[in-house]
Formats: sequence, C-alpha cells, structure tokens
Amino acid sequence: MTSPTEPTTQTGPTTMGADPTALLATLRRSAGRGGMLLALLLAVAFFQITTNGVMLKPLNVTNVFLQNGYILVMALGMLLIIVIGHIDLSVGSVAGFLGAIVAVLMVSAGLDPLVAVVLTMIAGGLIGAWQGFWVAYLRVPSFIVTLAGMLLFRGATLWMLGGQPVGPFPESFRAISSGFIPELIGTIPDPFGTGLPPIAIGPIVLPIGGGPLQLTTLLIGVLLSVVVVFLGSRARAEQIKYGFAVPSMRQFWLRNALIIFGIMFLAYRLAGYSGLPIVALVAFILIGAYMFLTLRTVLGRRVYAVGGNAKAALLSGVNSQRMVFLTFVNMGVLAALGGIIIAARFNSATPKAGYGFELDVIAATFVGGASAYGGVGTVAGTVIGALFFGVLNIGMGVMSIPIDYQFAIKALVLLVAVYFDVSSKNKDS
Repeated sequence: MTSPTEPTTQTGPTTMGADPTALLATLRRSAGRGGMLLALLLAVAFFQITTNGVMLKPLNVTNVFLQNGYILVMALGMLLIIVIGHIDLSVGSVAGFLGAIVAVLMVSAGLDPLVAVVLTMIAGGLIGAWQGFWVAYLRVPSFIVTLAGMLLFRGATLWMLGGQPVGPFPESFRAISSGFIPELIGTIPDPFGTGLPPIAIGPIVLPIGGGPLQLTTLLIGVLLSVVVVFLGSRARAEQIKYGFAVPSMRQFWLRNALIIFGIMFLAYRLAGYSGLPIVALVAFILIGAYMFLTLRTVLGRRVYAVGGNAKAALLSGVNSQRMVFLTFVNMGVLAALGGIIIAARFNSATPKAGYGFELDVIAATFVGGASAYGGVGTVAGTVIGALFFGVLNIGMGVMSIPIDYQFAIKALVLLVAVYFDVSSKNKDS
C-alpha cells in the first residue's frame, strides 16, 4: 500500500546520509518531484525566449488561469480516478454536456445563475454515479464505460443545444471564469515600474514593471507562502517522528525558498494586471481541500490503499467498490464545475465545447507524477502538471502554432510521461 506522500519503509536513521538505501530512495523521490518542477520552469524559459519576453507579461500569466482553469479543477478529480487504478475518458464530453445544461437552465428556463449552477453540479454527481456504478458494481472496465460515456454525452450535447450555441449569460455568471477578486486594501505603485529595462539572464528576458499593484493579491501570495512553509515543516517533523528519511534542513529551506519565490513572482505578475482571477481562487481552495483529503483523512488513504493493492485493501476492511464509486461521483461533480467554467469563459455553450479536454486533464495528471499502475500520485504534482499544460497552451498560442500541431505536441508529452512511469516501474520490479 502506498500513501499519498509515498514514503513506505525506513531502514535507517531519520536524516539523509546515514543509510545508503534510505538515501537513494529519498533522492529518487526528490528527483521525481524536482523533475516535474524543472519541466515547468524549462517550459516557461523556452516560451519566454521564443516569444521575445512576451510569455511572462502580466496578461499572459493571468491567462494561464483564465484560459486553463478547467484543467486545474478537473485534474484533481482525475488524480483520484487514476490513483485508484481507473481512467475516465469522458470528462471532456461530460463537461461540455453539463455546460450545455447550465446554459439551457439560465437562458431557456430563466433560472437564477446560482440555482442553475447548483442543479448542474447535482447533475454532474449523478452522471459520475451512473458511470461509477457500472465500473464499481457491475465490474465493466472503466476504459469501456467512459469511452461509451464520451460518445453518449457528446451526442447528448448536440441534442441539448440543437446544434446551436446558447447564450449569452448574466454578468454574475460570467464572473466565475473572467472576473477578479475585488481589491479590498488598495494599490501601490510598482517599484520596478520606473523605466527600468527588462532583466536579461542569458537568453531569458524577464520584463519588470507595470501598472499599479493590487495589494490584496500580494497579501494572498504572502499568506500562501506562509502556509506552504508551515505545512512543509509540519510534514517534515511528522516524517522524522515516524522514522522516515527526510532531506537535510539546508535542502528543505532551499526548496521552500524556490517555492516562495515562485509564488511571490506569480502574485506580483497577477497583481500587475487585474489581481487574482476568481477561477484561480476557486482552484486554490479546491487544491487545499484535496491536499487535506489525500494526506489527512481516512477516505483519502483508502483511495491510495485500493489503488496500491485492491485485494490487500479489501482484506483490511476497505470497501473497494464504494471507494471506486465515490471517486467517479467526485469526478462528475468536478467535470460539472469544469463545464461551468468553460461556458462562462466563452459566454455561451457550444456543441463542440469540451472537445479534446480529456487529453489535457489526463496528461496533466500523468505529467504530474501519477502512475499508470495506480496507487501513486499527489495533488502538488498534479497542480504542477496542470500548470505545465497551461503554460504549454498559452505559449503555443502566443507563438501561433496551429491547433493540429498543438494536439500532436501534447500527445507526445503524455507519451513520454507515461514511458518514464512504466520504465521506473520496471526497474523497481
């Protein structure tokens, strides 16, 4: 059985360097997590160079969240599906169908946006329950069930919309995807906005300076940095308490310094445009909730237990069928939220909404370190994977790469990510 934090055994002292076996295991885990973050940084650096410094402008940093918020949201549900040992190919079609439902409820039925959103989320849970029932209790392979669901809900979307877009929507609904949190404190002048030239680090150009900075967004960045350090320190103390190998304090603080720098740089760029997007705030809340679920709850540990070894979990008293069923219900609800975000973004529900989104969501999860064999994967890794694909989408858009090439590039990234997972598994066996 593999836990969300992935340490499973300890054969020596609690600090690195004492036991070669424990040291090697810790270094391999750290390399895996560092590799994901390094891939994200390399992608940002590549697009920053090839776009002549355009990639890191405040507008494009903001668009990473505005245009790809659905990936962050739905990847969290896909993580649990993959960890428990299954797959969901229908998420794009389900999101498109549920986006059509919320549109029809608001435009055709005239319902209040809040009521329409709640009913759509309930519909998403019912769709997840339908697919989860087939997988968990009727034991039909999830690949087949969700492939059928992909075709079914794609057709249902065409039927629901009559082949025509439905919109526009009220401004309060559109704010879900295109709005920003209100500035509660005030603004300050950008200290780098005094005519200073961009910073050049080799071939990488970092544009600095901009408009007034939103203090609320900067404060959120500071608070998030404090939370990251606190949770990291607490997790490290617990690992030492229970005898797990941990990195040295120097490595711990170096890693946290890099994370804090990344958070504050991101907050700085967002604050220089219009502040924190509402969709990003929703995603951050969900990320925190799912981190707590996977790391601190019995339910989360049971999901990993079933994915790591379903028979052993069953013998331990875990209801494997119920766990599988609940993960699909969860995926349905998050697909509904993703569909709502997509519809709000485009101010209409279209027959082709959600097309190809399953590739982004599944690929983000695998690139983030989830194993094709189940039982392995973290929320933090999935977030990095989702941000990687967000950067990839924005960067290729800025470079005006045709959509067919974009699909091909993302498919190759997914293939390479799964190859490394399979290769690592074969070496361990």
